[in-house]
Amino acid sequence: MSRTRRTFSKEFKTKVVLEALRERTTIEVLVKKYELLPTQISIWKAEAVKNMSNVFAKDKPEIVKNPISTEKLYAEIGQLKMENDYLKKKLS
Repeated sequence: MSRTRRTFSKEFKTKVVLEALRERTTIEVLVKKYELLPTQISIWKAEAVKNMSNVFAKDKPEIVKNPISTEKLYAEIGQLKMENDYLKKKLS
C-alpha cells in the first residue's frame, strides 16, 4: 500500500508558511488543516526565514536578455513579409 508522492504549488507553500509564521495557531492545527507532516511545515518555515533577506536585497537578479540579435529578427520579418506578399499574389 504505497502512497504517491504529492507535489505542492508555491502558492500553497506560501500560504502554509505565512500561517506558521503568524503563530496564531499551533503547528498541530496546521498539520490537521492541510494534512501535512509537522516536519514538512517546519522545513518550509525554516527555508522561508533563511531566504527572507533575498526579498530585500539591493541587487535584483538581472533579466537575461535574449541572445538573438535584432538584425536576425528584422531579416526574418522581411523574409516572412516577402513570402506573405508572394502568397497573396498567387491567390489572387
